[in-house]
Amino acid sequence: MTREHISTAGTHGTWAPWRTELAATLRLSWPLALANLLQMLTYAVDVIFIARLGEAPLAASAMVVALFGLVMWALSGLTGAVAAVIAAELGERAPALRPVRRSVRMALWLAVISGAGGMLVCLALGPIMHATGQKAEIIVLAQSYNSVLIFSMIPMVIANVLRCFVSALGRPVFATAITAGGIFVNALANYAFIFGNLGAPELGLQGAAVATVITALCVVAAFALVIRFTPQFHRYRIVGRWWKPDWARFAHVVRIGTPVALTITAEAGIFGAAAFMMGSIGTAQLAAHTVALQIAALAFQVPFGIGQAVTIRVGYFYGARDVEGMKRAGWTAIVLGTGFMATTALAMIVIPEPLLAIYIDPWDAKNAVLVSFALQYLVIAAAFQLFDGMQAVAAGALRGLQDTRIPMWIAIFSYWVPGIGVALWLGFRTPLEGTGIWIGLATGLMSAAVLLCWRWSLRDRLGLTARS
Repeated sequence: MTREHISTAGTHGTWAPWRTELAATLRLSWPLALANLLQMLTYAVDVIFIARLGEAPLAASAMVVALFGLVMWALSGLTGAVAAVIAAELGERAPALRPVRRSVRMALWLAVISGAGGMLVCLALGPIMHATGQKAEIIVLAQSYNSVLIFSMIPMVIANVLRCFVSALGRPVFATAITAGGIFVNALANYAFIFGNLGAPELGLQGAAVATVITALCVVAAFALVIRFTPQFHRYRIVGRWWKPDWARFAHVVRIGTPVALTITAEAGIFGAAAFMMGSIGTAQLAAHTVALQIAALAFQVPFGIGQAVTIRVGYFYGARDVEGMKRAGWTAIVLGTGFMATTALAMIVIPEPLLAIYIDPWDAKNAVLVSFALQYLVIAAAFQLFDGMQAVAAGALRGLQDTRIPMWIAIFSYWVPGIGVALWLGFRTPLEGTGIWIGLATGLMSAAVLLCWRWSLRDRLGLTARS
């Protein structure tokens, strides 16, 4: 990485630097957004294959993924903090071979340590299912699936660190290509190990877990090969002297990443709570909530990718101590992410049925009740989209300044005070029911978006742009 990749050349006071920054942000964010969408497709492949086994295996896998996915998402936030650290080091002294190598090495250490801890957390699935009164048949299937699936966690977290490394060096397209290849491997392994094809043993639901482990290992191997044979990456020699600790850098990544992991947990927690609230209102409402939320989650992958990109862009300028560059990078991404979500919000209002058709047949009479509820929720989701995109990108911009602790508290407050408070009140104390719960979700996201953007706008006064 050179200064040419970091700077946005142009004359201050003109639109040229902003146009250049927009181009740089788009160049970095589209592969990340596409990789996020492809990752969702990977999970969809699992569901497609497992669904052929029957209702019970599908339900069991859903219970497992609920916990595994939450832990994995949080650990991705924890270890993904290395992207901001790498970006700042490149901005300060590109190519920064030794600092970047040490930061990546410590992030890989953190991936192994935290991944092992995540495996232990996931082993609590059985007691959790017993405590929540799940059926014995589902518990047995879930524990069987979980006992294999947990071995994919460490390679998945390692792959997340390597993805951050190649993306921070300006080559996120490798992450996109590897994720796409992972879909093919996952589908082939599911076909082989679930049903006993291609000479593999027939393992049923456990075969799906085996497929996930194989895919995770193949993804890590693919990143390793790309890094080894791409001179831009190989010169960092990120596994050189891998046994040597750098506790100061380790602590720095943990200090930045821990609030991110807790923020993710807080956000995921409110959506999990919403599902339980919907379930207590009615089955049709819960099904409609699930479908509408899947549509929202699909659209969210784009601002999520922009948020990942802006962490790197702001981080470059933060390391270079370029205050104007930080300003351009942050606001460009916030406008870009919010603008995209405005488009999806309009689509939810104008063409909701074709969007629902991604998951169900909205014109089938048997889905009439579900569709009627989903259409109500999608109206709220239109506002939901704007604020979700805005908060995701604003949080990413603040991470580029290595500011994660206060944003964590903003998220926890927003989701669990006005968010869950409004959802509980409107959902259970008014006739709005499910619509009221969605209004609560939108309220929490609106609060987070406003407060995070406000903090971003005050970054200079708060001393966030001053790098020690």
